Amino acid sequence: MIRRGLNKGLPKPHEAKYHVKKNDLVVVIAGKDKGKVGKILQVSPRKGTAIVEGVNLVKRHMKPTPYSSGGIVEKPAPIHVSNLMLYCPKCKKGVKVSKKYLEDGSKVRACKKCGEIIEPKE
Repeated sequence: MIRRGLNKGLPKPHEAKYHVKKNDLVVVIAGKDKGKVGKILQVSPRKGTAIVEGVNLVKRHMKPTPYSSGGIVEKPAPIHVSNLMLYCPKCKKGVKVSKKYLEDGSKVRACKKCGEIIEPKE
C-alpha cells in the first residue's frame, strides 16, 4: 500500500499502478508457492494484491445452499504484487519488463532479456 504522509506528490492508493494486469502470466518469486506460474484473475490496486490461478490456495468450509452442495472448498487467496514477476514464454522464467513503441505508436511491454513482446491474451 502507498502511504501519503508529508509528501503530497504521491498518488492515492486507488490510483497506484503496478507491473501486472489481469490475464497476465506471472511467476511467484517469494512465499510458500515460490516458482509456481499462473494467470492473474483479479488485481486490487487499493490493497496492492492480486489473485493468481492455482497459487496461495486456502480451504474454506462452506455450508450447503440450495444452489451448491457444502463441504471443504479450495480457492485462491490474494498475494502481494511485490511477490509476482511477469513470465516470459520465450525465456521460460520471470523477467523484468521494458516499454517498447510499435510502428503504429502504441506502447507495449517487452522482456528485457530477449525483447519478446509480453501482452496478456484476452
